[in-house]
Amino acid sequence: MQSRKFSQGPEWGGIGVWYRTWAVGKNEVSVAILNAQGEVLRRLPLEKEAREDYYSGHDRQGQPGDLYKYELDGQLFPDPASRFQPFGVHGPSQVVDGSRFRWRAQGWKRPGVHELVIYELHVGTFTAEGTYAAIPQHFPDLKRIGVNVIELMPVADFPGRWNWGYDAVMCYAPSRAYGSPDDLRAFVDAAHEAGLAVILDVVYNHFGPDGNYMGAYAQDYFNPEHHTPWGAAFNFDAPHAGPVRTFFAENPIYWLDDFHVDGFRLDATHAIPDDSPKHVIQEITEEVQKRGSLVICEDPRNDRRLILPREAGGYGCDAVWADDFHHVVRVQMTQEHEGYLGYFKGTVDEIVRTLNEGWLFTGQTQIDGLPRGTKGNDLPPERFVACISNHDQVGNRAFGDRINSTVTPAAYRAASGLFLLSPYTPMLFMGQEWAASTPFLYFTDHETELGRNITKGRRKEFAEFKAFSDPIIREQIPDPQAEGTFMQSKIDWNEVEDGDHAGVLDLYTDFRQLRVRKLQGLQRGQWRAEQLSESAFGLRYQLASGQILLVLAQLVPSVNQLGLDNKSILQPTHGHTWNFVLSTNEPKYGGERPGLWDPAEKQFVLSEPEVIVFLDGQP
Repeated sequence: MQSRKFSQGPEWGGIGVWYRTWAVGKNEVSVAILNAQGEVLRRLPLEKEAREDYYSGHDRQGQPGDLYKYELDGQLFPDPASRFQPFGVHGPSQVVDGSRFRWRAQGWKRPGVHELVIYELHVGTFTAEGTYAAIPQHFPDLKRIGVNVIELMPVADFPGRWNWGYDAVMCYAPSRAYGSPDDLRAFVDAAHEAGLAVILDVVYNHFGPDGNYMGAYAQDYFNPEHHTPWGAAFNFDAPHAGPVRTFFAENPIYWLDDFHVDGFRLDATHAIPDDSPKHVIQEITEEVQKRGSLVICEDPRNDRRLILPREAGGYGCDAVWADDFHHVVRVQMTQEHEGYLGYFKGTVDEIVRTLNEGWLFTGQTQIDGLPRGTKGNDLPPERFVACISNHDQVGNRAFGDRINSTVTPAAYRAASGLFLLSPYTPMLFMGQEWAASTPFLYFTDHETELGRNITKGRRKEFAEFKAFSDPIIREQIPDPQAEGTFMQSKIDWNEVEDGDHAGVLDLYTDFRQLRVRKLQGLQRGQWRAEQLSESAFGLRYQLASGQILLVLAQLVPSVNQLGLDNKSILQPTHGHTWNFVLSTNEPKYGGERPGLWDPAEKQFVLSEPEVIVFLDGQP
């Protein structure tokens, strides 16, 4: 047997194709080469190897482009390690030779963790075309606002024509809904030529129910002793876990080697149980970082172990989503307290603590009586990814409404300014930079019975929310299965330069540029946040130049006259005064009445939701 690159899947060897799969408790395993109609052209019996229930064989006639399924005791199934599913997740798998692609980007180097400005997008709704090939036309738009990392929502293949990607079942196969594997390679190549890194959102906590054939190969893919919100967990720690760990640990390496991506966002890492001496998250992170790439976790536990260096007992991941920032900002502006937002009061005190710590909960007991969180204020700020919008915070709302559709324009501008000038790594969700009017709804395209259950389940999950207590009202929640739900979620690039949208885009451009000039590379000890009144708070940055950058903020309407004796945070350097830099309420951004610094009265005056920035200097 030739030396293999990965433990499973087909590999083109120059002369024929080598096949290998893992199947437990089978009497006969073969590979069936098919035509486009699903008819068997030839069969190749696979030989059971001496260890771990792997089966392998060499099809000397095989070529890239061949369609195949594995035959397990007389039944045909797609390959769980398929590299492409041209006819969908239930159809035949296809042999792909990625080595034929000619890469153009030379000397590419991804930005450092302290430089990241992340832009999360969904391939199918980012453009009218909904393809990998259509994204590069908007690279200049992303570069304008300082984005240097594109985070793709999951592109592993999923059932149907549209999906968020978290129901994926083929984690080695880029979705045919968006183009071919080479189309994805061309997108990554073009991104690198434009100076943009690409990270993939990957799901290692579960596969969706539709098109998931792993159990047909081996029930040992799962560990019934561990449970997730989606059912039994993958087997990372029980008997026969070795091939499962290898399957998932190799997956990011495949995307790095064959598609040149720059890193990963690991979905819902709190739902990846593993009692092994080395957690699979750490194993994946080590292998990815050996190749100079990034690992960012999504995890609501506020668990420092994820981003703590390995020599200090952590997993050593590069960053973690810190959604407390979104929650405290949103609740301050909207006073929404249902669902998980019920854990937050949305007070200025909570905002200040989150700005100082990285997250709000650092071990306190929540209203459900359970403790949450760990200390964060000694960890580098770039390890915390902050946002005011992401696919969850928009799409998990009944009508997919964005925060700019919920709060006033002034409040949205203020939240945006605070987000862009926070000490933490900023992540935008597609369209927020111009306050897009389009929703981002939850959408799926499953077969009939499962599809009906998805629709019912989606509406049922909102029954506990006061606004949807009436079943008639719940029926108005968009049907995830309807094509119109997917089409409504496509952002409208035609509105970018219109009226207030253009002003918000200018705000994102200017505030991002200020961040690059003044705040990049911040370390702990160079800033502090303080509450100034019931509605106002401040961020004081000690810049490397010796100057002080003062960010005053309030997210709700309130008249505040803040004298210098109010807080030490408001004092300029001795002999200096405060010079205006930017305000989210400047007319060019759509505002009317910017706050001000009154040097005669030595006080700041705020009345509307606003973020206003000052730099200390000579009078």
